[in-house]
Amino acid sequence: MKTVNTLIIVTAMTTLVTGPDPPLASVIAARPNVLFIAVDDLSTALGCYGDVLARTPHIDALAASGVRFARAYNQLPLCNPTRASIMTGLRPDQIKVYDLDRHFRDEVPDVVTLPQTFQKAGYFAARVGKIYHYNVPASIGTDGFDDPPSWNQTINPKGRDKDDEPLIFNAEPRRKISAALSWLAADGEDTEQTDGMIATEAIRLMEQHQHEPFFLGVGFFRPHTPYVAPKKYFDMYPVQEMRLPFAPAGDRDDIPVAAFAHNCPVPHYNLPGPVLLQAMQAYYACVSFVDAQVGRLLASLKRLNLADSTIVVFWSDHGYHLGEHNGIWQKRTLFEEGARAPLIIRVPGRGGNGQACRRVVEFVDIYPTLTSVAGVDAPNNLAGRDLTPLLDAPLSEWDGLAVTQVLRPADHRLKTMVMGCSIRTHRWRYTEWAEGEEGIELYDHRTDPGEFNNLAVTPDAAAKRVMARLRPMLHARASGTVPATPVNQKRL
Repeated sequence: MKTVNTLIIVTAMTTLVTGPDPPLASVIAARPNVLFIAVDDLSTALGCYGDVLARTPHIDALAASGVRFARAYNQLPLCNPTRASIMTGLRPDQIKVYDLDRHFRDEVPDVVTLPQTFQKAGYFAARVGKIYHYNVPASIGTDGFDDPPSWNQTINPKGRDKDDEPLIFNAEPRRKISAALSWLAADGEDTEQTDGMIATEAIRLMEQHQHEPFFLGVGFFRPHTPYVAPKKYFDMYPVQEMRLPFAPAGDRDDIPVAAFAHNCPVPHYNLPGPVLLQAMQAYYACVSFVDAQVGRLLASLKRLNLADSTIVVFWSDHGYHLGEHNGIWQKRTLFEEGARAPLIIRVPGRGGNGQACRRVVEFVDIYPTLTSVAGVDAPNNLAGRDLTPLLDAPLSEWDGLAVTQVLRPADHRLKTMVMGCSIRTHRWRYTEWAEGEEGIELYDHRTDPGEFNNLAVTPDAAAKRVMARLRPMLHARASGTVPATPVNQKRL
């Protein structure tokens, strides 16, 4: 384990208190800590989100003590763009990040990230594991695609999962294990795996900095492929209990070609059913493995008497498919499964704790919300909204909507690159591909939560009115044109 980019910053804090420094306890109370937990490629496959298979007692307990946002949506369902958007509080079209290679500072070099804002307020900011983008598993143990100004300290554990890579089963040998359905029921203990080591290092940092305000980003790599977890977690999910998700016959007939991601153009990768069920088992095993590490973090907060002075944020970078729509796997879609992701926020003392919020919110809302509840000054150009009213009263009136977009490369299906943009309201999802030239989708979530019936194919008068109302709202937040800034089509 190696600690890099270590910098201790001493700042002169100015407060409303004059004369001698106030007691340390009052300073901590005025400046709550932030435990910022990110999970890679985690869908809503969690017990607290209604998944009947998932065994996730620790994340469920966090949801029971905080506010679980049932309808939270990312801005672009791909690791680098969504993480850059969350950490800058800006939309993809503002930072011009659409692929896995472009860094947000190429477009906005002076942007102040979320942890930088907390540093300015006198916080110690540290990262353990994956907060910004990493190539998984290749970059495990390195800084990945990090942003050095964001942190005072970074730690990059590397566990036995890296050494065990030759043992990983790859269901699609023509693909790298990073992109294929691939997995390993590993020998050894949790703490030998990279994610177990991440939890251990994060706990050590909490112990070291418990007497000063901290912003601690803790990023777990699983359940990103390859799906690697200790064997005991696989045993929790017998393959015979796995089932592929339902979709009606002909479900794909009314869906535009561009809606299907280029990394999964063929249903189920043409893999046989038993292999797909094993992949599903492996995914759920990794979810439970990460849940156990989250439990260790939460237990340490309690042990260190920090639970009442620490804001906890739990999020995944985007959603994830496990075979929906007759064979979609992984990410990069604008369907509900790709655009929606878990978001739980626990702020000590807030009235909404222990409740679910079913209002539509966006991941760009995380930045202004955290600065608001922590009493930290935020940049004035953030794209999102402060969710504090929903933390106090999750059933409050809220005219929320969410916009998610994704860029498709030119390939055998599409002659040129195509931008897809989707808007989600409480009832509707409306999606355009190349501003409608490559297809339009409209789904009514009141009657069709699985998004099986595309009302835009033969719209009636009511559907036309809905699309006419949603179209300008979508265009105000995302452009359907192909960006002029550099894009690596092989890394979309």
